[in-house]
Amino acid sequence: MDKIISLCKRRGFIFPSSDIYGGLANSWDFGPMGVELKNNIKSEWWKIFVHSRNDMVGLDSAIIMNPKVWESSGHTKGFSDPLVECKKCHRRFRVDHIVGDDVWNKVKDFFEEASNEDKEKKIKEMIPECPECKEKESIMAPRNFNLMLKTFLGVVEDKTSTTYLRPETAQGMFVNFKNILDSSRKQVPFGMAQIGKAFRNEITPGNYIFRTREFEQMEIEYFIPVPKDDKEWQDHFEHWRKQMAQWITHLGIDYSHIHELDIPKEDLAHYSKKTIDFEYEFPFGLSELYGLAYRTDFDLKNHENGSGENMKFRDPESGEEYWPHVIEPTFGIERTLLAVLVEAFNEEEVSSDDTRIVMKFPGWIAPVKVAVLPLVKNKEEIVSKATKIFNRLQQNFVCQYDASASIGKRYRRQDEIGTPFCVTIDFESLENNEVTVRDRDTMNQVRVNIDELENYLKENLNKK
Repeated sequence: MDKIISLCKRRGFIFPSSDIYGGLANSWDFGPMGVELKNNIKSEWWKIFVHSRNDMVGLDSAIIMNPKVWESSGHTKGFSDPLVECKKCHRRFRVDHIVGDDVWNKVKDFFEEASNEDKEKKIKEMIPECPECKEKESIMAPRNFNLMLKTFLGVVEDKTSTTYLRPETAQGMFVNFKNILDSSRKQVPFGMAQIGKAFRNEITPGNYIFRTREFEQMEIEYFIPVPKDDKEWQDHFEHWRKQMAQWITHLGIDYSHIHELDIPKEDLAHYSKKTIDFEYEFPFGLSELYGLAYRTDFDLKNHENGSGENMKFRDPESGEEYWPHVIEPTFGIERTLLAVLVEAFNEEEVSSDDTRIVMKFPGWIAPVKVAVLPLVKNKEEIVSKATKIFNRLQQNFVCQYDASASIGKRYRRQDEIGTPFCVTIDFESLENNEVTVRDRDTMNQVRVNIDELENYLKENLNKK
């Protein structure tokens, strides 16, 4: 991870946020390369899951919503993690992260019912010392810690003006269910897709951009008729499992690095009848990349109860009214980006005294597609020709023009940001109208006529 983190800062993928003021814990800014990478991922996801399907519509809902939304969804009461604190160093930890999910699931009911004295005694047996300062018997009894970030609307900061930054994008889609039906004339089954920011006051964020308090989701709520039997919802669930697996492969991720974890019944979220986690082999261990959940009719039913509005779908043929059930594929953008970075990172020995770092992104993900490199920067004819080629290519490709340092160093810079092709304009180019095109992965070089350059790049980018 250290090498990837260093590369990301050096080459403009990811910076520590507020860096000149010492940063802010687990807060990150995406630089020129990082924002291109994110935008490529988001636009491709939207193209595949929205534009390429006739059963999907898009939405962009508000980050700050009526707080009653979060009461109806169960977030104000049930969206919490078990928190413990050290009496000495005052560091806070999630109990389940220290003792493991299996152990915590066996004892969490005890902590909900026991006296404070019994809770203190039990937690000292489970966590005999602070994981940070190593003080003995310093961990206090666990308490539930709500993960939603509070804010206030208006000029007075009191209970009447309290609201929350959304902890997920899903509820914006559920509360707009009737609006979408009325405006789009969609029939069940159909889905809504949304890309947007969410916020969670995580107790222990970390592992670089893997777990942060501010993050971005690509999420789908797919509404299906009330299943007559398990097979009906399982067929929809399996369809989306395959779609998610295909997307992972499309990202350039070797699927042998993915583990599909069927979440045990006792560990399921309160709204879920079945959940699969797609776990990826990150350098810090096997961790969740994506999730796929069957939410039944939990959300629409609760929002009808909370708002008093009819949230049912009326079948135009039978006239039957019902709350559709929901299959929910969820994709975290930062986790996607981190997995793509890990998968693309390669160190290669070019010779006995030369090693290069190369990011082998698929062509569609690469932040820069083509680099234009004049062999020398003090020869007017070469610079002029290189500039013309750059201006032309820029109409169809994301390009970089780089004229500083030796050609070898420039190749290495482009390798480190994953540029699939470098186009070098040299003295021969002035005579025969040909340029050298260097392939990032093989480092092979071919001469291509300038008139054929665009077609050559398009054809070969699609092969990456």
